[in-house]
Amino acid sequence: MNWLTDFVKPKLSSLVTKKDSPSDLWTNCNKCNLMLYKSDLKENLFVCSHCDNHMNVDVNTRILSLFNSDAYEIIDIPFENNDPLKFKDLKKYTDRMKDAQKKTDRKDAAVVAKGEIGNSQVIIFILDFNFMGGSMGQFVGEAFKIGCMKAVELNCPFISVASSGGARMQEGIVSLMQLPKTVAAVNMLDQNKIPYVSILTHPTTGGVSASFAMLGDIIIAEKGSMIGFAGKRVIEETIKEQLPEDFQTAEYLLEHGMIDMVVHRKELNQTLSKVLSFVKK
Repeated sequence: MNWLTDFVKPKLSSLVTKKDSPSDLWTNCNKCNLMLYKSDLKENLFVCSHCDNHMNVDVNTRILSLFNSDAYEIIDIPFENNDPLKFKDLKKYTDRMKDAQKKTDRKDAAVVAKGEIGNSQVIIFILDFNFMGGSMGQFVGEAFKIGCMKAVELNCPFISVASSGGARMQEGIVSLMQLPKTVAAVNMLDQNKIPYVSILTHPTTGGVSASFAMLGDIIIAEKGSMIGFAGKRVIEETIKEQLPEDFQTAEYLLEHGMIDMVVHRKELNQTLSKVLSFVKK
């Protein structure tokens, strides 16, 4: 009888299953590279406990961190993406959509929800970066419009949380049409005196930054977020000059008066509660 193979190995195998393997239990910070326990990272709202790096956060965690409780309602968006251009690169657009839907368990990159923050009922529109980079196509534009209309109907503040690479290239000009559509929706909020708070997270770029994301009555950015239209390297190559190291960061935009405040992710609920108490009609 071999004591190691017949006794010790089976015992160890029963304690460390495939489900509990190191790759499932741990992940690395994408800034300082420190190994982090996944459950601790989630509890800390996906903020690195070592360097305070704000990592990508899933939509469900985001919603729960913003609302007072889990007593919120997801608003259905009765719209189906019909692949207007029948687009195909290395894969069909429809196949990319199916892959993203399977990965995130949602129809598209936007979620609209109703809940409470502080003493205020609010409508929140959130982009999911895990769904094709949070890119804005027909569905996202329609979801933003429906969210704004719901805020007008309920006479309550509207909050958007942006995390996006910009317009969805697979929808071409149809995607670009969502920019004026969302701007028109923001104008509707303004005409009805509905407060609009825009939250910018990492990254907020392209057509999203060029439309609704920068139109809030109050613009809040998460700490360390990259915010801009074109990429830093593209701008440097165009103007033939080197840009500051912190160019296009939330802190840089605050220093230059383009946003109103930079807030730590764990303080967003409290900050929004205070802001809404001032802007609420």
